[in-house]
Amino acid sequence: QVQLVESGGGLVQPGGSLRLSCAASGTSIFSSYYMAWYRQAPGKQRELVANITSGGTTNYADSVKGRFTISRDNAKKTVSLQMNSLKREDTAVYYCNGRRFGRDSWGQGNQVTVSS
Repeated sequence: QVQLVESGGGLVQPGGSLRLSCAASGTSIFSSYYMAWYRQAPGKQRELVANITSGGTTNYADSVKGRFTISRDNAKKTVSLQMNSLKREDTAVYYCNGRRFGRDSWGQGNQVTVSS
């Protein structure tokens, strides 16, 4: 099963930008994985932020459309989430998710805090 390690979170002011990265290991077929970013804010359920299929098709939650961009580099086995125009309500722990044949793998989570 693929292992996922996230990086790039932190504290940013409203309107700022952050880039999250997720590095995969333990697989030689990363390109066949469906990859996604989820987030979980305090007291709320985990929610899908964005996903990208093995073919490169992307999908976004309405709350982040036009501000966030998901991308993948199959040669480097990474998936990234570029977050622009951040809002306070984007504050959450962000998780990288990889799925293949119905099996999910998760990263450890990375805190993103949007605050002045």
